[in-house]
Amino acid sequence: MSYIDLRQGDCVELLRELPDASVDCVLTAPPYASGGICLRDRQRRVSEKYQNSGTKKSYPDFFGDAKDQRGWLAWAQLWLAQCWRVAREGAPLLMFTDWRQLPTMTDAIQAAGWTWGGVLAWDKRCARPQKGRFRQQCEFVLFASKGMFEAAHERCLPGCFAYCVDRDKLHLTAKPVALLRDLLEVTPPGCTVLDPFMGAGSTGVACLETGRRFIGMELAPAYYEISRQRLRQVQPYIMDVAMD
Repeated sequence: MSYIDLRQGDCVELLRELPDASVDCVLTAPPYASGGICLRDRQRRVSEKYQNSGTKKSYPDFFGDAKDQRGWLAWAQLWLAQCWRVAREGAPLLMFTDWRQLPTMTDAIQAAGWTWGGVLAWDKRCARPQKGRFRQQCEFVLFASKGMFEAAHERCLPGCFAYCVDRDKLHLTAKPVALLRDLLEVTPPGCTVLDPFMGAGSTGVACLETGRRFIGMELAPAYYEISRQRLRQVQPYIMDVAMD
């Protein structure tokens, strides 16, 4: 049985509850806070910033996406430093970002103590067309480790992944489970994976499907409940989900 531990609240506080060197991998997609240039645009609802007008499906809002660049950098260092503390030596960090925040997040990773390892590309195969310009159809996964990276095997993994965004996604910025499964290939089966921004629980699903343990944290109560129900559907006999 895969171990599942779900916690609702601010990850900056929740991470302090975890013991040192207790997780084998951090895989997450924090709020990018990259939508809008001026303060008014940044403070709009995320559904307005990241969803085309006229889209029929609506999603619950999530928090943490209205910070300016300096505030976002300082905040990222806080939780990344806690993730570094709870990770074991040699553990990988895999974190999604977009082109706007790519430089800042690489700074935050290193400022928090992680050893910089590179960038992976996620080709979403679709993007809003821009006349006379290149499509912004890639997001990125930043790769780092706590100290020297400890390889789980000798296989060579790809550095670019092509997956369409799921049509039936449960979160506005959800990542495809198949992509998350591919990223988990850098870890050994049975390891403990931490996602401090679990959203709708896609990382947890990928962990259940690949025989890994999962610790998920989510600030928004609506998404915490979505994750809890979703993971129970994947593995109904889970008995050790933390309810509080």
